[in-house]
Amino acid sequence: MRKEIPWHEQARFWKETLPVLFPESRLQEAVQEVEQLLALTGLPPGAVVLDLCCGIGRHSVQLARKGFQVTGVDRTQVYLDMAAAAARREKARIELVCEDMRKFRRVESFDGVINLFTSFGYFEDPKDDRTVVGNIFASLRPSGVLVMQLMGKEVLARIFRPRDWYEQDGLLVLEERKVTQNWSWVESRWTLISGQSRIDLDLSHRLYSAAELSSLLRDCGFEQVDVFGDLGAAPYDERASRLVLVARKA
Repeated sequence: MRKEIPWHEQARFWKETLPVLFPESRLQEAVQEVEQLLALTGLPPGAVVLDLCCGIGRHSVQLARKGFQVTGVDRTQVYLDMAAAAARREKARIELVCEDMRKFRRVESFDGVINLFTSFGYFEDPKDDRTVVGNIFASLRPSGVLVMQLMGKEVLARIFRPRDWYEQDGLLVLEERKVTQNWSWVESRWTLISGQSRIDLDLSHRLYSAAELSSLLRDCGFEQVDVFGDLGAAPYDERASRLVLVARKA
């Protein structure tokens, strides 16, 4: 029996969800998010930055415009093509690499690594997550810094809804969610409806609490891990909107 390709390795998934994941408003948000990232990390202009799971390059382009040397890595070629086009429009120089995050590693090549927009925890085997963190740690130079931003388990527990729907630019998006494996995994189905067209897509990912992900980062070698509730460095408390971790290598 042929093994089904995981959802995150299916080019169709990323193509069909493009208008949902990256509306114009989200592109505009990247400008402020980059300012927040720089405040969190203290990286100086000219630093070498890895945007791991860079998507269509919204943060990579902004960083390059500010004088950073940027490498964007993603496994979805259509997204990298869009990132390259955006870089050309903005006259920004970016290196773009099509690679799986479990395989990309450049020993002591980067001053900073960013992994944003819940781009971590897709793999069924938790050892793969550890491999990714190990690759990041090895790729950072001494004193390098990692910023991760994702939907934390505590935040999801507070706002969880099993069903939801919204309309975006004429596209009706229906979402169904189910928490499984003792609150360590969430399974979702997205239904996208436009006119007479209907597309059903399944996705799932691991859920990490702040303590669990902090422990993983430390186990992989990071000396200091700070936790925040958003990219603006708000506390990770009952009002947090996201789980943000800033991890530093000795």
